[in-house]
Amino acid sequence: MGLSYIKTTVAEQRALQKLSPFELKDTLISLAQQTAQKSIEVMLNAGRGNPNWTASTPREAFFLLGQFGIAECRRNMREEHGFTGVPEKSGIADRFKSFLALHKDAPGAALLQQAYLYGQNVHQFNDDAFVFELAESVIGNEYPVPGRMLAHMEPIVHDYIVQEMCGGEKSKGKFDLFAVEGGTAAMCYIFDSLMQNKLLKQGSKIALMVPVFTPYLEIPELDRYQFEVVYINAKGETKEGRHTWQYPDEELEKLKDPGIRVLFCVNPSNPPSRALAPAALDKLAKIVKKDNPHLMIVTDDVYGTFVNGFRSLLSKIPYNTICVYSFSKYFGCTGWRLGVIAIHEDNIFDEQIAALPAAAKKDLAKRYSTTTLHPEKMKFIDRMVADSRQVALNHTAGLSLPQQTQMTLFSLFALLDKENNYKQVAQALVHKRLKLLWDKLEQPQLDDPLNTGYYAEIDIASWASKIYGDDFLKWLQKKMQPTDILFRLAEKTAIVLLNGGGFAGPEWSVRVSLANLPTDAYTLIGESLTEIMHEYVSAYKEETGKK
Repeated sequence: MGLSYIKTTVAEQRALQKLSPFELKDTLISLAQQTAQKSIEVMLNAGRGNPNWTASTPREAFFLLGQFGIAECRRNMREEHGFTGVPEKSGIADRFKSFLALHKDAPGAALLQQAYLYGQNVHQFNDDAFVFELAESVIGNEYPVPGRMLAHMEPIVHDYIVQEMCGGEKSKGKFDLFAVEGGTAAMCYIFDSLMQNKLLKQGSKIALMVPVFTPYLEIPELDRYQFEVVYINAKGETKEGRHTWQYPDEELEKLKDPGIRVLFCVNPSNPPSRALAPAALDKLAKIVKKDNPHLMIVTDDVYGTFVNGFRSLLSKIPYNTICVYSFSKYFGCTGWRLGVIAIHEDNIFDEQIAALPAAAKKDLAKRYSTTTLHPEKMKFIDRMVADSRQVALNHTAGLSLPQQTQMTLFSLFALLDKENNYKQVAQALVHKRLKLLWDKLEQPQLDDPLNTGYYAEIDIASWASKIYGDDFLKWLQKKMQPTDILFRLAEKTAIVLLNGGGFAGPEWSVRVSLANLPTDAYTLIGESLTEIMHEYVSAYKEETGKK
């Protein structure tokens, strides 16, 4: 039995492989849609990591809080054709308690009540000030002040970051937070401010832990940056030769090079979906302490909540680390665009700016002189806020207040869930899907507590070699392009996956998102991958005469 025909030529595949996986995806979607239109197949796009769940309770609390905010607006001005006033601070806490008593059975009321008590009991907030900030923010009638993050919301989100990124260990001290428009904005702001503040320059040497989310591969190549990139490869394997997606010591030891200015990592990784092992965290901390104390670290930890007991590099090496956290995946809120940048109040970024040559410091003082009388004392994170609005618009910087409100309610929801019930449900769902996928493949799923289950990276070459032998693998690599299996899936079954090679992973690997399709779809994806592998094997045997 030969291989079934596909429309996409080898030349077309070679050309398309030069694109980012997220651009290649558009071509695959188009093919899959054509297949779905001509058959009973339903297009299954497992290429993007947008989750198909939502956290309902904190959203209910947000909408109920919105009703309170509107009621407050009507208090001090008679409504006329939808034209009302704004909330007033005096006595607002008592009115909030009365509102909650009147709506005690409404969806979200219990979380708002607990949120109010959390502010009182944990942070000793002034009642009127806290409730006024909530009411004003949910309505969104004011500019964000402070621009970094609102006064009552920052300590609550700080508690959440410590709980989820630092294993609840409060002894690490205080982190300054900058509320941003998701992880995407965080990446843009960090790259920009590192350059603006002369901590990086065009051509600087940086390190990337790979495989990694593609923008981290693409941004350093832009004309503005042209960074020299050192790749730290997740080459770890089991004794049977299966990927662990961990970083051997010899890879981590590349970071001893003092010429490397910044290390960028996604932890847990994307697409391998593995958290850094405790031994790797210890090794990195040792390297920073002994060999490269000026190494700056940027860690993107959006998937950390899918690993129990997760520890970020922010927790392990707080002085050297910027942490990016997005709420999008865990709470199912990619459309809300919610994220934070966390930097320890005592950090290497401020130290490095203070150590710049006099001429550089003079240039920076001029850049930020319109924002403060003492620009030399301006923290790096506050410079980032100003840079995010081209400095001149610093007075209108900041994440919108309704976004900060929803972020705070998500944080409170997790902080108040002492049994981690929501976390258990979220983790169980992705791991169920992961098992359904691997049950239909021809290699067993590895048992790994550091696996988030959010994505699966499947190495087709390793599969081919271990199940059918090296001769078959050589034939496959000679006859096919690494993306061939993706085009066959799209054209035959209307399934869309991404190419793992586009993430600086194994060239013959594919990435499956376990987050965005109905659970039973992953059985079909596993079956379809195996069916295509069997087609390859049949064609190989037919051509070579081997049994």
